[in-house]
Amino acid sequence: MTERRDFLKGAALGLATTAVASNEAIAARKAREAAPPLTRQGPKEVVRAKRAVASSQSPIVTQTMLDTLRAGGNAVDACIAGCITQATVQPEMTNHTGTVSALVFEAKTGKVHYLNSMGTLHPTLPPFRTYPPGVGGVAAGSPMACLPGFMPGMKALHERFGTKPWRTLVEPAIPWAEDGFPVDEFQRAILDFELEGNTFFPAMRALYTPNGFTPSVGEKLRNPALARTLRNLADQGPDYFMTGPWAQHFVALANQLGWKISLEDLSANPPRWTDPIRFKHKGWEIAQPAPPERQGLYCCLVLGMLRHLEVSKLGHYTESAESLWYMSHALRRAAFELGHLHDPQYFEAPLDVWMSEDYIASLAAILKRSRPKAGTDLTAHVQLTTIPGYLQAFGWMSDASAPPNKQPSGSCEIVCVDAQGNWVQMMNTLQSGGIPGFVVDGVPMVGSHAQFGMDAAIMGWLGIPGSRMRCVMSNTMVLKDGRPWLSMGSPGNVYCTVPQMLSNVLDYTFDPYEAAVLPRMLPMTDDYAIDIETRIPERVVRDLAKLGGRVRPRPPYDVAMGSYQQAWRDESGKLNASTDPRRAGQAGGL
Repeated sequence: MTERRDFLKGAALGLATTAVASNEAIAARKAREAAPPLTRQGPKEVVRAKRAVASSQSPIVTQTMLDTLRAGGNAVDACIAGCITQATVQPEMTNHTGTVSALVFEAKTGKVHYLNSMGTLHPTLPPFRTYPPGVGGVAAGSPMACLPGFMPGMKALHERFGTKPWRTLVEPAIPWAEDGFPVDEFQRAILDFELEGNTFFPAMRALYTPNGFTPSVGEKLRNPALARTLRNLADQGPDYFMTGPWAQHFVALANQLGWKISLEDLSANPPRWTDPIRFKHKGWEIAQPAPPERQGLYCCLVLGMLRHLEVSKLGHYTESAESLWYMSHALRRAAFELGHLHDPQYFEAPLDVWMSEDYIASLAAILKRSRPKAGTDLTAHVQLTTIPGYLQAFGWMSDASAPPNKQPSGSCEIVCVDAQGNWVQMMNTLQSGGIPGFVVDGVPMVGSHAQFGMDAAIMGWLGIPGSRMRCVMSNTMVLKDGRPWLSMGSPGNVYCTVPQMLSNVLDYTFDPYEAAVLPRMLPMTDDYAIDIETRIPERVVRDLAKLGGRVRPRPPYDVAMGSYQQAWRDESGKLNASTDPRRAGQAGGL
């Protein structure tokens, strides 16, 4: 009986214990009483007519940004505080070692800056993996260890644009680590989705399943070790993660495991400031991450093809099979083109060819002239090459034996606009940072899912010191007369959903929140199938079959199709903000 009681006590499953809380913990609990309520997936309130706005995937993060603005900080200060807090309260999406990517519109100069602080592969060491093949949690394959990019990015932003003391931007995150944050229903679902990877190594099990299970909705997830790390980060600055004790512990663990990096490696490939890629679309100017990032060129190609095809005259793709056919093919063709895009410091990057109107027009002409001729009806072909059953009975021409692949959960996007007119669209993510599956001083890590093939979204090259991986960052600003009008970003298949969002707003004039509600899709696959959210009318599905296309139904609001955080100006110049219904975010304003 004594052994059984000891086991239950150790497992915290049957016997309750009472502890005396420290003054700091009591103060933290009192502070949490004013915490924003848990949010749910579903319709979101749009914040309108404000002088400053913020939006994120967490009410805690949004509140942190607004508090920073109230305290006199600018939009960059707010986003730094938001990111550090976000990596504390959304560990299923991001952490303090991953990647940072940001577009910053500087009001006093009218210039848009782009920061690329992606984690980097070691240039002269072979790929280092901790998981065996086929295990690793959020994506297929075995992730590689990667040199962290998060804190170098925070430092670069603070040094260039920050106005508040570093300490004040870190301190808001500390109580959330010490006293814990309440898990919402969406977060619980993602933690269950990631359970295999999160419980493979002991330190991750202790963090993500403290009682042997994923925390329930409303239960607090605590990380006291991270709270201690954050206090040191506040005291010693971002170098604590780059050359200080945390960095030293990171290198020691890596060496112990067999990854022979040095302390100097953590600062060998600093964040890169560049001008964003910019292009015009119907009188608007769009600014997005520059190469080696794919998003800017991808959107230029897709929107250009749609413009030359005049899809806006055909009706929206929720109403017109022709528009759906063209959109899905444009998404596919642009993805194929970007297999050739790499770091322009080491590769030729013929943007002048790719972005020329003649080249884009030729791509559009190929799409238009390769569709079935008038009078050709391919419905019978679609029916004969798909599995009969209930999907066809309800108008969904699909192969039920080929369900869509399980998608990774994504990252975290935040947007903030201050009263002085500075705009920041920023991404922080657990991707591409640290040693997969391990925890250093409370900081969990997942490494990079980079590959070495032409078709890989995250693609890296080894043997080239200073080279940066190609990835997909969704940071987007739409400018009118040189000033931002719309800023948006999202995790989750961003490469193909950003141009859909832009087309919804710029081609079809939907309100940005309405644009986010509309169904989204993946590019057409080689077997003429479109993975799309199941809110397309049966008439459109049947008309698509006549063109030889079929759909693979996704959930009505699929989390893998993203979660857009947006800010935009109305006709009076006032600011509006929203978050996507697919996840549990919240927008706010002053």
